[in-house]
Amino acid sequence: STQGPPPPAAPRGRPGCLLVPARTKTAVALLYDEESENAYDVRLKLTKEVLTIQKQDVVCVGGSHQGRNAPSSPSSPIAKDPRYEKRWLDTLSVPLSMARISRYKAGAEKLRWNAFEVLALDGVSSGILRFYTAQEGADWLRAVSANIRELTLQNMKMANKCCSPSNQVVHMGWVNEKLQGADSSQTFRPKFLALKGPSFYVFSTPPVSTFDWVRAERTYHLCEVLFKVHKFWLTEDCWLQANLYLGLQDFDFEDQRPYCFSVVASHGKSHVFNVELGSELAVWEKSFQRATFMEVQRTGSRTYMCSWQGEVLCFTVDFALGFTCFESKTKNVLWRFKFSQLKGSSDDGKTRVKLLFQNLDTKQIETKELEFQDLTAVLHCIHSFIAAKVASVDPGFMDSQSLARKYMFSS
Repeated sequence: STQGPPPPAAPRGRPGCLLVPARTKTAVALLYDEESENAYDVRLKLTKEVLTIQKQDVVCVGGSHQGRNAPSSPSSPIAKDPRYEKRWLDTLSVPLSMARISRYKAGAEKLRWNAFEVLALDGVSSGILRFYTAQEGADWLRAVSANIRELTLQNMKMANKCCSPSNQVVHMGWVNEKLQGADSSQTFRPKFLALKGPSFYVFSTPPVSTFDWVRAERTYHLCEVLFKVHKFWLTEDCWLQANLYLGLQDFDFEDQRPYCFSVVASHGKSHVFNVELGSELAVWEKSFQRATFMEVQRTGSRTYMCSWQGEVLCFTVDFALGFTCFESKTKNVLWRFKFSQLKGSSDDGKTRVKLLFQNLDTKQIETKELEFQDLTAVLHCIHSFIAAKVASVDPGFMDSQSLARKYMFSS
């Protein structure tokens, strides 16, 4: 196996594993047929934009069969017996732009060890590529992923040229979404996610034009969703120990996929996704933080209708002022507190929440109870604004809160 020049040193302050450059690589691997369970050698050529599959064939490279247009005398050198050689010939090229990688057997949800499949945007598949060692398989997985990521960044830059500064694409890429069947069975289906402007998008296929952004399966406001890393698989079978070590109590023992994260949206709607590499998980976590922070700064505030004891009120979360509650009709302000005065909260999991504020004069705790139609969205909004407020004061806060960035660099 050969590869291009070594990657340049990563900039200070950012882990090198998140910045793996595009590489060129060649290697001999096995092309595996899952139906017949047969496999044969192929040669792989990876460039920045294409993965080429080559098969070995016998070709004539000399002798009487090589390009002769007229008869020759027996003594002529061209009349010699034909000469044949084994050569690698291109049989399939898989474009990497918007391509995705799968390490799992479709339907069975079974992990293919030392193997993966590359699927192009137009559906062309590389077939199951199996490698002779785990290290070689991991190296190729990272290299192909890095090239796909680099092309995705180029697509993002092109898309952002057509978008306003407030509607830029922050991150996008393929993931697998966990689907729960009626019979409690679990399957994963490929989805394409995007963080753009104020929204989080879920697509079945990538948006390739400006008109495609309106055909998303789901669209959520970034300030009203909660991103959560909830599974680790550090080295092979060590994911369970990692969960126990990190104190993560909400992981699913029956789901064997590593590198999972969930996005909880309004009314408690939850999506569970997984990615192929731990470095991808870290990038998604950081991108959600960045996109949400940018959206909070852009909007400045969000206001929700609420009620208490039959009276219709308005509740505003403001990046500069904190929390304000006022009457819907008269706009009369009932109370206002800074973010730093919020000391705790509790809710009934449905519509009601109690917010505990500390009075700056008396130092006593004041309880404010409100009722919302979509309590989950409000709580997530409060979380987004507080996190953005802290990050604006302490730039290192986001990194200190990132579990994925701490524990995924080895992948």
